[in-house]
Amino acid sequence: MRRLLLPSGLAALLLSPFVALAQPAPTPLPHTPRLTLEQAQDLAVARSFELAAARAEVDATQGGVRQAAAPRNPELNTSVEDTRSATRTTTTTLAFPLELGGKRAARVGAAERTRELAAARLAQAQATLRADVVAAYFSVVVAQERVKLAIDSAGLASRVVGVVGKRVAAGRTSPVDAARASVDAANAQLELADAQAQLGSARQALAVLWGALEAHFDAAVGDLDATPQRASQAVLLQQVESAPALAAGRIDIARREADLGLERSKAVPDLVLSLGAKRDNELGRTQAVIGVSIPLPLFDRNQGAVHEAGKRAEKARDEYAAARVRLMADVSQAARQLATAQASLQALRETVLPATQQAYDAATTGFEAGKFAFLDVIDAQRSLLQARARTLNTVAAAYQAAATLDRLLGR
Repeated sequence: MRRLLLPSGLAALLLSPFVALAQPAPTPLPHTPRLTLEQAQDLAVARSFELAAARAEVDATQGGVRQAAAPRNPELNTSVEDTRSATRTTTTTLAFPLELGGKRAARVGAAERTRELAAARLAQAQATLRADVVAAYFSVVVAQERVKLAIDSAGLASRVVGVVGKRVAAGRTSPVDAARASVDAANAQLELADAQAQLGSARQALAVLWGALEAHFDAAVGDLDATPQRASQAVLLQQVESAPALAAGRIDIARREADLGLERSKAVPDLVLSLGAKRDNELGRTQAVIGVSIPLPLFDRNQGAVHEAGKRAEKARDEYAAARVRLMADVSQAARQLATAQASLQALRETVLPATQQAYDAATTGFEAGKFAFLDVIDAQRSLLQARARTLNTVAAAYQAAATLDRLLGR
């Protein structure tokens, strides 16, 4: 009994759907100390499951075109009359279906439009992936800068704690100020922990784009001082027509119209030509048999399928018009967001940051000399940190808007 159970159990294990669906683990990536944007793009293109699925769809449609071009197979028919050999009559015919109404050309045209649509969606997926990689990459770069900012904030808070401690020891300030400084230092440490957690999430989100669950790099290399630049809103709107999403929409309209032509061609009945021989054993002779068969389209003229295909073509045109309006609105919004971020960055870098830094330095120096109160130092410190955080958030918004434009326009 045990000898019988072992092979059956092994067979059940091998035929299990969980085993059949198991995929081989992806090849682990080598450790990279410094990851560049180009490396991230190459990894995503080479290892993205979404792109692999889109490429497989393109390959599948190649088979659809080949199948659509194949002619219909002939049919071999044999019939026997009478079971007695002496009086038996045997008829053998070979039927050749002849497609009328341009069915084959319409079928091939519809399959070719389907292939073109799959290729357009592949291009759209590639553009979307590139933009997603750019957005996720600079999210990591911004998160790294947030960690640096949090470390600087913690350092500033620790410095204030030291200065206040000296003044408390010298009897120049109240111990309450020391408690406030300690609270600010503790909050700075909590903000540092939050920034590090956000950096870990951003790193993982970037790694997921090339099918990895953990980041294999130490840092993403990026220059946040260089503000992303794009064309003006008017120029960007002119580029909407060439966007991958609209290109796919136009091809989808052509495919639906090709499907309509195919359904209309099916209303024309096909002709079947039969050639064969009839052997009469009782008379001892063989006769040629020639036949023609054609359906009579009295009831079924494919009206329902033609109506359905026509409405789906109308639907595709309406969806294209809606997508075009939505795309233009999205491009306009992203362009405005980028322009706003650019203007804000210029003001922050040229005016706000230098002023807050100067105010903090003056407050700290004056507090150490006994000229300013502790609250003045705290206010100056918070203003400086808020200015730095706002600058970093504005940089992130600028890169997100630029990545959105690239995704929408297929760059």
